[in-house]
Amino acid sequence: MLIIKKILILLWRIWFYILMGVPIIIMFPVLLVFTSREQWYPQFFVVARFWAKIVLYGCGFIPMVSKEAEINRKQSYMFVANHTSMTDIMLMLYCVKNPFVFVGKKELAKIPIFGFFYKRTCILVDRSNQKSRKEVFDSAQARLNNGTSICIFPEGGIPDDESIVLDDFKDGAFRLAIDHQIPILPLTFLDNKKRFSYTFFSGSPGKMRAHILKEISTKGLTQSNKKELKMATRDIILQTLENDIRK
Repeated sequence: MLIIKKILILLWRIWFYILMGVPIIIMFPVLLVFTSREQWYPQFFVVARFWAKIVLYGCGFIPMVSKEAEINRKQSYMFVANHTSMTDIMLMLYCVKNPFVFVGKKELAKIPIFGFFYKRTCILVDRSNQKSRKEVFDSAQARLNNGTSICIFPEGGIPDDESIVLDDFKDGAFRLAIDHQIPILPLTFLDNKKRFSYTFFSGSPGKMRAHILKEISTKGLTQSNKKELKMATRDIILQTLENDIRK
């Protein structure tokens, strides 16, 4: 019975990657046009949200979004969330209609097909390279100056130890938010680790809950408040996760 279960999970995971790649191949000419100029990024973002829904629903995930506050369509934000799964990318796109740019690890650019457009549309970071981190900061600033929001998973990666509920946060998202005086908008993904973790023979279709929390203002803050802002944001996401575990 265990062998059959592993075979089914293997086939389902292969199907996930097929769903990631095939729509991109089909829409390749459109995506190529929309990623050729930065001013066409909002059009690309609409297509990316459609792609995210294909992957989520096609794999049997049922997104369920609850909100403590509405997202202002005319406001730039720093979107942050806990990071436990590749599906975090799709769920973030599903939850947020405001065009935003991911700041993500460069390793994802190696994924066939997906990685091609990932490189063209996201801000890639090599966390082991100080120069790369400076370039990321400059690129993010340019996008924010153009009114585009930014999305960063502030844990800086997915912990190898899956028992960790929420890892420590890095500074980058909070430094940028303070510099540009834009609000932090935290989201908590409650089921992504259970649904599609990096443990290969695990996961299942089912509900995939996201909780959009109240925005955290950075108005009047300076870099001396960065640590306080970072801890406050982490605490509110952690509290939501722990409350769900206790249920």
